[in-house]
Amino acid sequence: MELSGLDYSLIFGFFAIVLGIGIYVSKTSGKNSTEYFLSGRNMPWWILGVSMVATTFSTDTPNFVTDIVREKGVSSNWVWWAFLITGLLTVFVYAKLWRKSNVATDIEFYELRYGGKPAKFLRWFRAVYLGVVFNIFAMAGVTLAAIKIGGVMLGLQPWETVVYAGAVTVLFSAIGGFKGVIYTDFILFFVAMAGAIGAAYYCVNLPEVGGLQNLITHENVADKLNIFPDFNNTEILITLIIIPLAVQWWSSWFPGAEPGGGGYIAQRMLAAKDENHAIGATFFFNIMHYALRPWPWIIVALASLIVFPDIASIQTAFPDIPADKLGNDLAYSAMLTKLPSGLLGLVLASLVAAYMSTISTHLNWGSSYIVNDFYKIKVNKNASEKELVNVGRISTVILMIFSAIFALFLQNANQLFEIIIAFGAGTGSIFILRWFWWRINAWSEISAMVVSGVISILFKLTVVGEIMFTHQDQITGKTVEGWMPGYMLFPLIVLITTTVWLTVTFMTQPETKETLFNFYKKIQPGGPGWNKTIADAEADNVEIVTDRQPWNVPSGILAMLVAMIFIYSIMFATGYWIYGETTLAMSLTAVALASGFILTRLWKKIRASVF
Repeated sequence: MELSGLDYSLIFGFFAIVLGIGIYVSKTSGKNSTEYFLSGRNMPWWILGVSMVATTFSTDTPNFVTDIVREKGVSSNWVWWAFLITGLLTVFVYAKLWRKSNVATDIEFYELRYGGKPAKFLRWFRAVYLGVVFNIFAMAGVTLAAIKIGGVMLGLQPWETVVYAGAVTVLFSAIGGFKGVIYTDFILFFVAMAGAIGAAYYCVNLPEVGGLQNLITHENVADKLNIFPDFNNTEILITLIIIPLAVQWWSSWFPGAEPGGGGYIAQRMLAAKDENHAIGATFFFNIMHYALRPWPWIIVALASLIVFPDIASIQTAFPDIPADKLGNDLAYSAMLTKLPSGLLGLVLASLVAAYMSTISTHLNWGSSYIVNDFYKIKVNKNASEKELVNVGRISTVILMIFSAIFALFLQNANQLFEIIIAFGAGTGSIFILRWFWWRINAWSEISAMVVSGVISILFKLTVVGEIMFTHQDQITGKTVEGWMPGYMLFPLIVLITTTVWLTVTFMTQPETKETLFNFYKKIQPGGPGWNKTIADAEADNVEIVTDRQPWNVPSGILAMLVAMIFIYSIMFATGYWIYGETTLAMSLTAVALASGFILTRLWKKIRASVF
């Protein structure tokens, strides 16, 4: 594939704009650590919402979607569509709580909610655990996608892609800080969406595909179109619907979809002007992330089944791709090589945009943990603001280097998704309950984090898991029978982790009255889970209840349920319009309009009680 002068102009012009923004904001972003990591806490909802969407629009996401669609069909996306529940719970319940906390990072929350040495340990250890280890995993997955795109579309060796893409991104991230990330995300979003939609339109109309109608009726595609899995297939139903909707959304920690909010989503909520802007940003993000954005990727994935029906056909078309990087996720990049001059440059620029947006966010978010929750706590408590900004910039570079090295050893995006999901299994319930139940303490979180990690390693990376769970041998492709079905792996980790942390909670001392009083007075979480704390405060003549409004969580949950109907209806309606199933599409569009109207009424009620 050869790029034209127009393609190069689009790509390098985009690089110049992004670096220009980073350089322009570098003076203000480097003033102090609050500016560098939160942009002064004065950002409006619309720019933060767009930034959240752009951040999760990473280069590995279309690869991941392509991988699972080619393997199991459109319905396989339920493994991440189920996280909408988590996202909407954050919107209508947790966004305002995070903004009220006024912490610099969500990790700092630990010393607000808990007390003593366990809280201090949890804060700095979690900062390293998430900000370094998990963050490197996540960035490696994004970089792996960039490696595959660079190899298929530009003929680059893995190390070349890592050096070229990583160097520009780390330079921009280090000098621009959070403000540079947010401002460029606004541009990156529109470039990425234009590229994804343009690629989908062109790929469907390739001569080999023959248009949308031929795509839908083609023998390679027809059995992949169902939005819901086959309810007669028990294993698929449990794997794709029951486990994600009944267990996964509340129990698992995953970047960008943390139960109760967290990570770089929390970082943006904490940077908002106020609670209202934090809620608006997260709601806009969930609409765009789930309702509209998946379909261009799905269309390209389905078209690829006609052009490249199997991995062998991809290998034949691209013989220089290393054997350890071959997989169904390569089909997305392979389809993009069919694009014409101009559109090709736009799509490549959009992929660069997706890569830079996600990586720059992870770098800034991870370095914020290192600076605020490790360096200031364990290394230099009296560090100046200039020193903190410099440490942030150095840690940005170091995180980029390690994630790039790790990416060279990965094979596919789905592989990393499964690892991260398993490692966070069982911890999510704590992140939801810690705001509303006084009894949870620091040891609850420490035990859940340790047990989840140990059990995941035991089951995923040792012979124990091979013996216990039915799985497919990676070399022979044969099914190896274990003691229980493979889909029981995740629920079993959740069960063990939850049992352990609940046991530890009741075996250890609760947080002190002073800690609980201070937390309640600042956050005003409300609810029956704090009745004992309120009673203790009244007995001690301490005033901690300052908000006399009725507890608004029930209204928030109702709004969450209506919003789920609203967003899922838009998502499914879009799919059925594409499929040409007009009756279903019109019915779901009507449901979306009705639920949207009800949601606006609920929102007015919630807003009146909160603001």
